[in-house]
Amino acid sequence: MQKIFALICFMTVLTVRAQNKIFVSQARFQTGDNSAWLKPDFDDSGWKTINTDRHWEKQAIDYNGYAWYRFHVNIPSSFRDKSVLKDTLVVYLGYIDDCDESFLNGRPIGKTGTIPSENITYQSAYSTERTYRIPLNRMQINWDGDNVLAVRVYDGGGDGGFNSTKPYIKIQDIADKIVVDKSKGFRFSGSVASKAISVLNRNKMAVAGTLKVITRDDRTRKIISGKEYAVSLPAGGSKIYQVTGNNREGLTMSYVFTENRSGGKVEADDPMPYILTPKASPKPRINGAMIAGVRPGSPFLYKIAATGKKPLQYSVASLPEGLRIDKTNGIISGSIAKTGEYPVRITVANSLGKDERVMTIKAGDLLALTPAMGWNSWNCWGLSVSSDKVKSSAQALIDKGLIDHGWSYMNIDDGWESEKRNADGTISTNEKFPDMKELGDWLHSHGLKFGIYSSPGRLTCGGYLGSLGYELQDAQTYNQWGVDYLKYDWCSYGEVAGSDTSRATYMKPYIVMQKALRDQPRDIYYSLCQYGMGDVWKWGPETDANSWRTTGDITDTWESLYDIGFRQYRISDYAKPGRWNDPDMLIVGKVGWSGNLRQTRLTPNEQYTHITLWSLLASPLLIGCDISQLDDFTLSLLTNDEVIAVNQDVLGKQAKLVFTGDEYQVYAKELEDGSKAIGVFNLSNDYKAVNIKWDDLKIGRVKSARDLWRQKDMAGVGATFTYTLAPHGTVMMKVK
Repeated sequence: MQKIFALICFMTVLTVRAQNKIFVSQARFQTGDNSAWLKPDFDDSGWKTINTDRHWEKQAIDYNGYAWYRFHVNIPSSFRDKSVLKDTLVVYLGYIDDCDESFLNGRPIGKTGTIPSENITYQSAYSTERTYRIPLNRMQINWDGDNVLAVRVYDGGGDGGFNSTKPYIKIQDIADKIVVDKSKGFRFSGSVASKAISVLNRNKMAVAGTLKVITRDDRTRKIISGKEYAVSLPAGGSKIYQVTGNNREGLTMSYVFTENRSGGKVEADDPMPYILTPKASPKPRINGAMIAGVRPGSPFLYKIAATGKKPLQYSVASLPEGLRIDKTNGIISGSIAKTGEYPVRITVANSLGKDERVMTIKAGDLLALTPAMGWNSWNCWGLSVSSDKVKSSAQALIDKGLIDHGWSYMNIDDGWESEKRNADGTISTNEKFPDMKELGDWLHSHGLKFGIYSSPGRLTCGGYLGSLGYELQDAQTYNQWGVDYLKYDWCSYGEVAGSDTSRATYMKPYIVMQKALRDQPRDIYYSLCQYGMGDVWKWGPETDANSWRTTGDITDTWESLYDIGFRQYRISDYAKPGRWNDPDMLIVGKVGWSGNLRQTRLTPNEQYTHITLWSLLASPLLIGCDISQLDDFTLSLLTNDEVIAVNQDVLGKQAKLVFTGDEYQVYAKELEDGSKAIGVFNLSNDYKAVNIKWDDLKIGRVKSARDLWRQKDMAGVGATFTYTLAPHGTVMMKVK
């Protein structure tokens, strides 16, 4: 998780009126902090002009700290006069990285997040959408004249400022209190996809209107089906509608509610997910990594990942001395005394047959021989995480079968710590985690690994106790609890580092904690979270880290995914077994960063691109959504064993960018069996036909190709490859 503090005030340079909204696409911007900047009569003509839909770092402003955006906007009285309600001004600011205080004509209208001060603890808000509603009778509006909106932001690291969407101002009307709720996921039955949507009336009056449900073919842009419903809702009422479509790529369902009295519209597009991953065979299949690392004498825990009709019977031949297998659940445990490589033959059987595989257990000094696979609480629960939520997610991971595909880590992020340490200096938990050792034991008994979070600073990013000065005690506590993974987040260590950006300063706190971890009689995966500062991929191995964050925090937008994912190729040479570049957690499924969950804003095409790219990049795969609410589509994304195998390949190579075409890119990843995994990515907003010559990729002559998402051999492989890619979509292949 990234610490983000910024101060912003913004002034409109470019506005566009549309549908009774005034969109703000540019603003005046100034770094620093001055209370005079919120005043309407302040002269900001000398300030820099920047866009409001991109972080300021993306606009060549490398800065952390306070800043202001200001914009001037003419609000026409016609907006008020045409409104039926005539009572509320809506100021929509979208997403701001990180905390904001906003003012209109010098008067406060709202704030989100908590900007730190001497007596106030910072609270992150970078993932929170901002909408401020101001009663017209409480605010001085200069109708048909100049109004100044000033937004104060605080950004303490990584990206900062407005991003993802364009802010706007409008007068609230009846339709603005109508919600078309499309948050439920589609359910699939053969070629049919269906879901329930709701129309909710949040007005204090009855509302009538028309709901149109339209299905559009995205390639041809033609409407292929439509249905219309008369809607009548009492004050506070709602109604549910069942909608259906086909399970194929390239369809968008649109919902348009038109309110009768005002003529206002509520529109929502719902790109339909499409499942490519075939259902797992009822016959046994062994999945997961083909190698596992452990230090001699440390506890070893490995759950054999296997699909097939239950019950399954597990057996292992040639287990090294000190290890044992539970034949009913496939959990291998114990410890190995001697250094060495131990090939073992795993067999999984059921009434329909058996599958066998040789896996190597490597007892030595290196952990994480393949990227970590599991779950982290931050992207869904944020600081509201609790022991019960972790257990429910773990149980869902088991019940939904994710554990059978190699997902094993259950990592608690920030929010578990007590307000103060015990008298002897040891860390303890808050009331949400009554017994951390019991939680760890429960996870281990199900074959899952237990992760936790801290910071080398005085406080964590969420304002809880960090490990500064207590590193050894905390490591000892983690050992007692049975912790297998530590995410160590820079956060308030900036107070110690100050303006010193030397490599030695970046490395120091991570070396201190790793020494404490190595003093423990158990293996603890070490994950550095410091957003790529000082080119961490160059020095991370010197701290004995297993992975390191290479970027700021990811959010569930194409802009964030693109900016983070498609620049990782520059550091591909630094990834290898036990040392992984980490571009942050997965943003599929229901996320929210606070427990207020919503469906990811990524389209289905973008989600396929996300999982494909992270697999090619040999990135740690940490699910960020609430697993208990996984829909059919998201589950299919996370359980394609041929895609996962690319990520977990023993060779440990990260993909390289091998070709750049007209708004598309091609990545290639070397695999242990001599083949290559290929990903072709459409970076444009339109369908794109690509025609690739294999020679251009410098991968040699291609004899065969397999579509990994469809798990299907591709016919007619010649000197070239031709494919039509969906907008922001991908095709993933394994070629020989």
